[in-house]
Amino acid sequence: MKVHEKIRSIRQSKGWSQPGMAGKLDMSVSGYANIERGETDVQISRLEKIADIFGMDLLELLNFGERNVFYLAVYNNNFIKNLRSTDFSDDKKELEHELEKAHLLLQQKDKEIAYLNEKNNYLKEIISLVKKESSDK
Repeated sequence: MKVHEKIRSIRQSKGWSQPGMAGKLDMSVSGYANIERGETDVQISRLEKIADIFGMDLLELLNFGERNVFYLAVYNNNFIKNLRSTDFSDDKKELEHELEKAHLLLQQKDKEIAYLNEKNNYLKEIISLVKKESSDK
């Protein structure tokens, strides 16, 4: 997935519009749309700002949806970036294992939330009883 596709995908997953993103970046809608279509080269500083708006750092944005090896080199005060995507077609079992771990973590979080809701209701009951006792006196 190319960077401009990642940007579009993240924006859409957040339910944000192109005009909204353009406003957050202080740029025109057509200028922002050019970024999402991959029709313009985006400077590192602009990518950092986009990542910040998404609540992630630049490496997270560049790694979104895949694993990359990321290199930054400075040459005559210009940043040169080189991204190499890693092919996971042979690592299906590893990905399935990671997915299973994620499902188990979600199940555990659901159990924790249910437990905390139960405790919260119990504490609300206690507070209600204490208030009732103090008003009866």
